[in-house]
Amino acid sequence: MLTLAPKNENATLLVPGNKDETLDFCVSHWIQAAQTAIQERGAFYVALSGGSTPSAIFSKLASDHEGSIDWKKVHLFWSDERSVPPTHEDSNYRMAMDAGFARLPIPEDNIHRIEAEDDVGKGAEEYEQCIKETLNNEPFDLIMLGMGDDGHTASLFPNTTALDETTRLVVANFVPEKDTWRVTMTYPILQVARQTVVYVLGKNKNDMLYRILVKNEPLPSHSIGTNMNKATWIADEDASEKTRSSLSSAP
Repeated sequence: MLTLAPKNENATLLVPGNKDETLDFCVSHWIQAAQTAIQERGAFYVALSGGSTPSAIFSKLASDHEGSIDWKKVHLFWSDERSVPPTHEDSNYRMAMDAGFARLPIPEDNIHRIEAEDDVGKGAEEYEQCIKETLNNEPFDLIMLGMGDDGHTASLFPNTTALDETTRLVVANFVPEKDTWRVTMTYPILQVARQTVVYVLGKNKNDMLYRILVKNEPLPSHSIGTNMNKATWIADEDASEKTRSSLSSAP
């Protein structure tokens, strides 16, 4: 395990190894976060992410670790959602359930889906209220995030209005480049979680990871954490090659 302090002071970078080693670490980290939360506070509140890496994590949790967690004490939320029905192939909810969570003994009342298919504004307001009531104004134990090729995270895309939100926890956000509305968590909730983790795997993420963690470019993913509550970035060797090389050669 390689632990690095990037020039982005909002972040800590962990590099467990190759893709398989990194996925195994991500699963172990998820389980440890759940076990700690349940032991210390009686429940585990997690916000899930879309994407191929979270899908692989969910699959491993369901297939290999059903007995590792008291699933009845797990509450599932989502960090963002597309404006599609829950049966749609683009739904982050459907992806998580199909990947493995539908097979686990999580009470139905503990699965908190974002309803973004009809009225995204209303869906965002209702989801924020659900978060406040369920967590009782406590922070999430774990928020899972990814990083897009344009530096977006959750549905916080470059040059969108949600980036400037300072009070709302969840908002509807129009994404011009995709000509669609999304519901997304905002910085005020992402920055206070007990753990906010960004998963970055694959060579195609190499340049963008470098731009955010080393060059400090003001892209949405750059501001996930704060100096006092850093986001944890977990990257494999392929995704972190340029970043590692730069940081190791820095004076």
